[in-house]
Amino acid sequence: MNPKLPYVLLVGAAVIIFILSCVLLSRGRRSPSCESQPSVVEKTGSTSQSLVFADLTPEEMSQVVRYLQGNLGVPLVDASRAKPSDNCIASVDLQVPAKAEVLRFLDAGGARPAREALAVLYFGNQADPNITEYVVGPLPVPAYHRDVTVQKYGGKVPYHRRPMLGSEYKQLGVFLEKVAFAAAPTFLQEVFEYDRTNVAFQTTVPHGFQSGDRVTWFVLFQNVSGFFVHPVGLEVLVDHSSLDISQWAVSRVFYNGQYYRDMVQLESAYVQGRISVEKVRKAPWEGDFSSMKPRAPAAALFPVQFEPQGPRYSVRNNHVLFQAWSFAFGMSVSTGLRLFDIRHKGERVAYEISVQEALSVYGSNCPGGMSTRYMDGSFGLGRYSSPLVRGVDCPYLATYVDTHSLSDSARPRKRKASVCIFEQNLGSPLRRHYSNLQSLYYGGLVNSALVVRSIATVGNYDYVWDFIFYQNGAMEGKVQATGYPSSSFLHGDGLRYGNRLWEHTLGTIHTHFVNYKVDLDVGGVKNSLVAHDMAFEMTRAPWSPEQQIERPRLTKKVLDTEDQAAFRLQSKMPRYIYFAANSKNKWGHQRGYRIQITSFAGDHIPEASSMERAISWARYQLAVTRRKEEEPTSTSIYNQNDPWTPTVAFADFINNETITNEDLVAWITAGFLHIPHSEDIPNTVTVGNSVGFLLRPYNYYDLDPSIYSHDGVFFTSEQDITVCEINPLACLPKTASCLPNFPPFTFDGFQNM
Repeated sequence: MNPKLPYVLLVGAAVIIFILSCVLLSRGRRSPSCESQPSVVEKTGSTSQSLVFADLTPEEMSQVVRYLQGNLGVPLVDASRAKPSDNCIASVDLQVPAKAEVLRFLDAGGARPAREALAVLYFGNQADPNITEYVVGPLPVPAYHRDVTVQKYGGKVPYHRRPMLGSEYKQLGVFLEKVAFAAAPTFLQEVFEYDRTNVAFQTTVPHGFQSGDRVTWFVLFQNVSGFFVHPVGLEVLVDHSSLDISQWAVSRVFYNGQYYRDMVQLESAYVQGRISVEKVRKAPWEGDFSSMKPRAPAAALFPVQFEPQGPRYSVRNNHVLFQAWSFAFGMSVSTGLRLFDIRHKGERVAYEISVQEALSVYGSNCPGGMSTRYMDGSFGLGRYSSPLVRGVDCPYLATYVDTHSLSDSARPRKRKASVCIFEQNLGSPLRRHYSNLQSLYYGGLVNSALVVRSIATVGNYDYVWDFIFYQNGAMEGKVQATGYPSSSFLHGDGLRYGNRLWEHTLGTIHTHFVNYKVDLDVGGVKNSLVAHDMAFEMTRAPWSPEQQIERPRLTKKVLDTEDQAAFRLQSKMPRYIYFAANSKNKWGHQRGYRIQITSFAGDHIPEASSMERAISWARYQLAVTRRKEEEPTSTSIYNQNDPWTPTVAFADFINNETITNEDLVAWITAGFLHIPHSEDIPNTVTVGNSVGFLLRPYNYYDLDPSIYSHDGVFFTSEQDITVCEINPLACLPKTASCLPNFPPFTFDGFQNM
């Protein structure tokens, strides 16, 4: 053997060890932290002006409560413990100033409008019980209140229309336990092993069949995680129309397909063996099949989004600035997330964009299911906005904003992290082209958009509300539905009304409809509505007259009246419909913003129905009306409990007024049908359950404004694509090789429940 060979091998081994050590050390070394760019600079005026739309602060809410307690001359009970026969403050919210006042302030240097609150009061302790709305101001130190009820609704609001307070639900729970259930102890114990803790209730609305009714079906479920899909077959109808709780009574009982006069009759029939009993297997507390606990262990972490140089947007108070976009945001107690003064490149394109209502109509062969028509605004889309979970509900590093509300209590309530704002790389190009003909080049722009999100959990459903801002001047409103499907006890011909989801669970067929208010101001307040579409025309080929060509041509029509601009759900609507300005772009076209709706809605409810007028906004996929201060919303929180005599009927807004060169509002309805299926267990996914609308510039600019985005990429075949100045993507190994500073995970959603 060569005597030098061991030394050569030893040196080689040392070199290999050195190389491996370097690799391992470099892997173990922590990447540098991402360095934030300087914050986006805003003009002071824009942020302070946006405060005209800002939600009430907790201090302002408390001031309003104290003022009303001391100046109405009647005793006010805290709503959290009020009986129907008491007077109480049901809610306090921002009174949005009149648009004309706001525009004088924003655009013409006028005085700042007075800051005011809208207070809803229930007067049950009066000879003529009623609901009264007061405007209270000026804030922060109130000195006056005005009764605006008659001005808004044309008369007093009857007391039976009031949305139910949390205290009334509690009182009904006590009634069921101590009065109704006490009449059937043997049945409840032997069939359900009832122990006062193992059943949960879901209520139905509306409360009856005619104005003045307050009669509610309570559907019973096993009290386990995800109880909405654990029906037990028992439903109880309670008449709670009396303001005297002692007068409440059971009106009817339903069990496993049979109706009984009351719980006494049910108990008697059971004891005598005249009931067909369907025992439901007792589910464990975690819910068994309805549990959302993952069935698989944790594995490789899912992709996480971060901003290597910090956020490229700013949030100050209620004002957001993102590239060419700016807007104010807020949270209404009843309608949820809303935006004001939406501008692109400094020019206002919309004054208000807001959610109006979320409607669901159910079918079933059980009484609770077949009579349910939820109008979720009456429960409160803002009131039930839920805390958002970092990394799931929104990207981990999103900006989270707390909101406050006052409803069902005399004290304001904070909802931690109930709004999130983030820029999202959508993983696809906003636009691109790869040229391999003539010149060789690539040009593209990443589709990065700003998202403002809130999630309302109203009973079993979770609604994910998004407003999305794109770099080309387009804006999107979108809602995704998730949560648990509502269910009925499966019996008889139940499969006519849905699919079987588990042994005794019928996933009940239902619709979803959402309504938006879009107050566009395109190139100014005065706009017209124009429709463009396509038609084929037959023509002779000029170069070969014996041949015919079917060629598409552009059709144009100005929609002059509200009747022409009201498009029924199933009617054919022009594919291009837009708000047109009184100005033109460089090419001689009227500047406009187009409305494009994404919807799969069917019929909302037959128009012959006695309650249809209360939801008549759902007749139309799009309706454009003159903007009026006296028509601020398409519905009312009072419509839910008296749809037979609606406080606000949207159909009355459409009265054939001229809409040419006027301040206009678009009312947009989108929806879909949900037939729950086995994949809705444990609960419903957002995929495929999303609807909404887009607002897109249409000849508003002279060219696509996103060409001025700093995110554009362009290089030719002759350029060195590894040079950062030519191709910013080549810089990513340097600019994005950092670790973001992830804040500790926190969640306050289970506190102060």
